[in-house]
Amino acid sequence: MTHPIDMFARALTFHPDGAVEAAERRMDADSGGWQVAAFHVETDADVHADHWEMHPAAEEAVCCLSGGIRVHFRPEEPGGEEETVALPAGGAVIVPRGRWHRLELDGPSDIMSITLRRGTRLERRDGT
Repeated sequence: MTHPIDMFARALTFHPDGAVEAAERRMDADSGGWQVAAFHVETDADVHADHWEMHPAAEEAVCCLSGGIRVHFRPEEPGGEEETVALPAGGAVIVPRGRWHRLELDGPSDIMSITLRRGTRLERRDGT
């Protein structure tokens, strides 16, 4: 029997063999396929705004479903400035493979992330 899936509680993993699985959301999980996850977020702490994140295995699509978010990209060269992409509801940005990025909220928002999580790394912004 088929059951509805709460996308704010679970993630969908699309496997190379064509199978789709609903499972627990984990930021660092190597689920063996592309993960689609939706999040209802209220504060910057909900999106670990104090950390940079990087996905070495694939690009990531970050989608703002409601509210508004800002995606910040760490400078690629020492001494460079962060790049920022503002996403209103319905907006998306593709984060290049291996590019350090972080999110900040304009207010409560619903967001969706699509990527291969294999090897995902987090690094505190303050370097500790």
